Amino acid sequence: MTTRSMLARALGVLVMIVFAIMLPTASAAAQDGESVHGTVRDPGGDPVKGVSISVTQDGAEVGSTSTDADGAWRIEVPEPGTYQVELDLATLPDGVVPRERGGEVVEVTVDEGDAQPVILPLVEEGEQVAPGGSDGQEAEETPAPPADTDEPTPGETGVAPAAGASFFDRFIQTLVNGIQYGAVIAISAIGLSLVFGTTRLINFAHGELVTFGAVVALFFHVVGPGMPLILAAVLAVLAGGLLGGVLERGLWRPLRNRGTGRINLFIISIGLALFLRHIILALQGSRPESYIDFNLQQSWDLGLFSITPRDLSIVLISVAVLLGVAFMLQRTRIGTAIRAVSDNRDLASSSGINVNQVIMVVWVLGGGLAALGGVLFGLAQVVHWEMGFKLLLLMFAGIILGGLGSAYGAMVGSFVVGIVSHLSTLWFPAELQNAWALLVLIIVLLFRPQGILGRKERVG
Repeated sequence: MTTRSMLARALGVLVMIVFAIMLPTASAAAQDGESVHGTVRDPGGDPVKGVSISVTQDGAEVGSTSTDADGAWRIEVPEPGTYQVELDLATLPDGVVPRERGGEVVEVTVDEGDAQPVILPLVEEGEQVAPGGSDGQEAEETPAPPADTDEPTPGETGVAPAAGASFFDRFIQTLVNGIQYGAVIAISAIGLSLVFGTTRLINFAHGELVTFGAVVALFFHVVGPGMPLILAAVLAVLAGGLLGGVLERGLWRPLRNRGTGRINLFIISIGLALFLRHIILALQGSRPESYIDFNLQQSWDLGLFSITPRDLSIVLISVAVLLGVAFMLQRTRIGTAIRAVSDNRDLASSSGINVNQVIMVVWVLGGGLAALGGVLFGLAQVVHWEMGFKLLLLMFAGIILGGLGSAYGAMVGSFVVGIVSHLSTLWFPAELQNAWALLVLIIVLLFRPQGILGRKERVG
């Protein structure tokens, strides 16, 4: 048994234990009651306060409310079933109407324990279209999840396969959605893999770097100055890199210099994760938010599949960044130094490489990539204070599947995890999609303990 194989199996078991612990929590959350909710925004993306919303079932009113200062509303319903959500047109701002004629009434189905989001898009008067699109054809529209969906799930990403489509069409569409999800996992996981490769630190606080990036972008884009999302994302990446560097210089390097053991460092990373997560909760709040830019978009029909410009951009940006990281590792001096430190830290140091400087670069790079992953994840779904922790388990699964310490393995493993989790929904309930991804992890570790691209190392 090799050192990496033992560590991979141990970490794989830990990931599965944490996942198993989360399942009862998710089930308990699902039993809190049923509701419908959403956020009303004007055509410019600003929240609209005081819009009246009512919910009826079979002609009997179930409840009513008005949007708050953030445009948010929520109405509890007595039981699972089909309900009609109606927006009071008289309470809308002058010159603002539903996007489709008759769009002030939306029928939704609420399952047991479900908090069902409802989208009520608004446009300027004169831009209203007939139901199904301006040309009478059925419009294929995939808005990002509304600002207050309680718990975003991977199944909410991408374009949903059309009802009544053939199995092949649904397979291709679901595959595309899985590639998008895998790209987000890969961007987030690559930094975690590089940190482990150079320091052998299993950093459970990496998920909070993902959340940090998403929250910083949300602040600059929505809460604070109202910058365009692209500029806010750049600032978030810089902030993520800065936070990674601060953590390395102020926490991890002093601990390494004192000879702190790996188990102790692992436990410290768990404590750091809890600390950062609840700091974000205190500052951000528990209600999920969404970015304003690129929120409602028309799908592009590309023949075999449909995809929104937003989702296509997420994939292209992720692939471009991953290729850039691969080029950096293979073709630059700092990339060569990173690979040397990852292979043999003592030999790299004796060869004249400044190991501490290389580790600092890795932490800054890892923090920036994690922040970018958070922005892309928040763009595909919503920004939530636990989003990084929920993605962390799949990041670990991708890294272990691809091979511990291998940056390229993290990329490959993350795509496999994303694709498998989505394709499983063709046959099994969406609630189990992460479980199937972890099942693939178990199978691979049984036959190839070092992972897909990992290499064997003998103990001693």
